[in-house]
Amino acid sequence: MTALVGSTALVLAVTGTAQAHPHHQVKDLARQTLPAGDGWAAEGTGTTGGATADAAHVYTVSTWDEFRAALAADPGAPRIIRVRGTLDATANGCSAFEAEGYDFDRYLADYDPAVWGYENTVSGPQEDLRAASAKAQAEAIQAFVPANTTIVGVGRGAGITGASLQIKGVDNVIVRNLTLEAPLDCFPQWDPTDGATGAWNSEYDGVVVYGSTHVWVDHNTFTDGRYPDSSLPEYFGEIYQQHDGLLDIVRGADLVTASWNVFTEHDKTLMIGNSDSAGATDRGKLRVTLHHNLFDKVVERAPRVRFGQVDTYNNHYVVGAGPYVYSLGIGAESQLVAEHNSFSIDRSVSPALVLKKWKDAPVTTANNYVNGRKVDLLAVHNAEIPEEALRPDAGWTPVLRPRVDHPKVLPLLVRLHAGADRLR
Repeated sequence: MTALVGSTALVLAVTGTAQAHPHHQVKDLARQTLPAGDGWAAEGTGTTGGATADAAHVYTVSTWDEFRAALAADPGAPRIIRVRGTLDATANGCSAFEAEGYDFDRYLADYDPAVWGYENTVSGPQEDLRAASAKAQAEAIQAFVPANTTIVGVGRGAGITGASLQIKGVDNVIVRNLTLEAPLDCFPQWDPTDGATGAWNSEYDGVVVYGSTHVWVDHNTFTDGRYPDSSLPEYFGEIYQQHDGLLDIVRGADLVTASWNVFTEHDKTLMIGNSDSAGATDRGKLRVTLHHNLFDKVVERAPRVRFGQVDTYNNHYVVGAGPYVYSLGIGAESQLVAEHNSFSIDRSVSPALVLKKWKDAPVTTANNYVNGRKVDLLAVHNAEIPEEALRPDAGWTPVLRPRVDHPKVLPLLVRLHAGADRLR
């Protein structure tokens, strides 16, 4: 394992010298490839995206329609898509997707628990029209990324709002230097049977890696942007939840590195493996590295893991007074290694909550720091929440780490370099 780098790393980070993190200094971001040994996405053939694209397959786009056209053009060819400005997948508003006859006020009246109750899922004309409207939105906001593609923001403020990038069943994709505002589900479904008092369930993750391999997600900012959960209304006594995940890695996806991203003020943030029953596709896959990411006041899933060998190191977590549920979720057959991370946690929140047991599985935690002091997260969790005691030792040792910074330097190092608009 790479030796810890301490105060020298901090000096280099502040001065911006090339030795600190060499890929920050590359001139042509669009043709940069994942450095050797940089997480699971470097395994085997590595991740090069569209670096070999010829001039005819380098696109600069400034609208959502141009972006989707560039993704679809000339199937099979390596491509680079340079995003300039902000692409808005829902520029015409939710009304553009509404099926004729859909009426949200009628929907609320029909399925009010005082009328419908809590025993049965919703059905009937307005639910059918809601589903048709949701289908129209999905067709408009989903963009399918082909193999051998690099998507990179150019200039300041490059990003995509209201869209869901689908990296599905392909190999060799890079997504970098974008501000990705989470898609807002215009038509959440009311499910009165979800929990004791029902819940609104939404679709659309910001980025979905589904059955794909060799994917590098780097220096992006994932955010709820204009629509934080605090701005969403309540109906039937439950928040009208219009967000799903920011980044989901599911259904046999493998060999993924997510580095130097910012995930900010979101609820269900990052899920690796989406079902306990998906062992047939996920067992032996879902190998993911997360390093030098900033998780800033996210509520949960940073990440939640099923099945995969996941290496979570050198990330910085900022945990406010609330809402907060947990950071690292241990799920079915997971093998999570969480080492050399730093946590800035509000004094009202116990470090025991950092870990969450969903299913019995081992976890490795070592050299993690909370508010500047080394804390044994596993021991604290097991002492304070004995009914959810976790087992030590995930059973494997990560080796694909080009460098490991001391946790004490991460609060400054990660804030200086993570997220969009940090690459020049």
